[in-house]
Amino acid sequence: KSCQTGKISTVETAAQSYTSRDAGVQTDQSKDAVRDFQQEGQVDYASLLSFLQRVEDAVIKELNKNWKSRAFDGFAVNWTDQNETVLCLHTLSYPEAQDQNLQVTSVSWNATGSVVACSYGRLDGGDWSTEKSYICTWNLDRRGLNPQRPDLVVDVPSSVMCLAFHPSQPSLLAGGLFSGELVVWDTGRTEDPVIWRTGMTDDTHTDPVYQVNWLPDAKHRNHSRLLSVSTDGKILVWREERDGRLALAEGFAMVAQQIPRSTQLKKFTWGEAAVGVTSLSFSHFDPRVFVVGVEGGYSLKCSTAAETLALHRTGSSVPLRAPAELAFSPHGCPPCFVLPPSPRNLFLSCGTDGQVHLHSMLQTQPLISLQLSKKYLFCVRWSPVRPLVFAAASGEGNCNKCFCFIGDVHLFDFEKSSQKPAVSIKQAAGECPVYCLEFNIKQTRLLAAGDATGTVKVWQLSSDLTEQGPREMNHLEQLASETTD
Repeated sequence: KSCQTGKISTVETAAQSYTSRDAGVQTDQSKDAVRDFQQEGQVDYASLLSFLQRVEDAVIKELNKNWKSRAFDGFAVNWTDQNETVLCLHTLSYPEAQDQNLQVTSVSWNATGSVVACSYGRLDGGDWSTEKSYICTWNLDRRGLNPQRPDLVVDVPSSVMCLAFHPSQPSLLAGGLFSGELVVWDTGRTEDPVIWRTGMTDDTHTDPVYQVNWLPDAKHRNHSRLLSVSTDGKILVWREERDGRLALAEGFAMVAQQIPRSTQLKKFTWGEAAVGVTSLSFSHFDPRVFVVGVEGGYSLKCSTAAETLALHRTGSSVPLRAPAELAFSPHGCPPCFVLPPSPRNLFLSCGTDGQVHLHSMLQTQPLISLQLSKKYLFCVRWSPVRPLVFAAASGEGNCNKCFCFIGDVHLFDFEKSSQKPAVSIKQAAGECPVYCLEFNIKQTRLLAAGDATGTVKVWQLSSDLTEQGPREMNHLEQLASETTD
């Protein structure tokens, strides 16, 4: 009967109050306060000069003492976490190369220390010059790293025997082939990465290239030259040409007749026969001096300043010189070696007799001889940060007589012992040789090692193997002095 609802009541209520207030947060400084502050900041230069004159002699005396001190030579503060064990961080491989039973012949770190490259080929004999081969790279800093899927795979028509990244340009990688050629790849180019090569000419090596090094070009600062050594007895230096060709700039030849007879070189055939070169390393202190390892187990001191022409009959566009100056006491088989950063001009050599020799370039006999393995030693590298530490790669496996564990990568620390390794690492199962290894100069805790199974393992070294202590270089000099005496 009604169309009207009850009366609706409403009320207004304030839910927020609003008030404001002015407040001063900074006052202006009075002129009197500024004047007082300036008076307090005034320097009594006469008194300061008198003080400096009184302490001048004592300060200069202490500065001279500190300047001559070598207590902290090579010492650097390490801000990274300490680790006491050697760990395997990565196990890298390329399944297609392993399916062909190819071996890792060489490893190299690029200029940033984040990319590792390996070459595949064969080192256990046979004619592999026509066998397809590979070069693989992995960026260890990349997210989602796949150990069995390299970031870059380059097909190579011949076995790759050695690799070397450019020291300052991270993408340039040089390699020596079984066919005797040298090739330079730009790893930043996915299509046709070859940018320079020697080709097959009268200047090209006629035997496999076992080492390639980058050298600074004295005439062109922005360019580098490539050095290659081969068992054909030639040491060749190549320059870059605009047409993508490597042209021969200068060269040397090792001829038996021109090798110094400072020791009984029974394994050399005297005459004009070429002596195969297996390795080479330049001195860190005299860029003209280098040491080569040759077939027969000898290490030879050589000089780029040599002027005598080599008795080399093969045709060459550049006259080849005879660089050998001194022959050191030999290994039983061909050596591989490296020069450490030592003021005493020491260098290491290893051979397939399983021994490591510590040599001084001032005498023919080794300072120390170490029998690290009953089998072959294929490679030795001195630590870039520890003058007393080196690593050697061997073909040793398990010792069945005493059921002990013998590793394939031996890490030696002269500070702890001059007779036995500090650490021995098992690289692979069974008696599988480790053919190559390389320290990472930028990330100094990393060591890469490649073996006959086609695997590259990246090891993280313990702190005691990577942190240099005070006077470590002095210990190396003392060790050399004691053994020489």
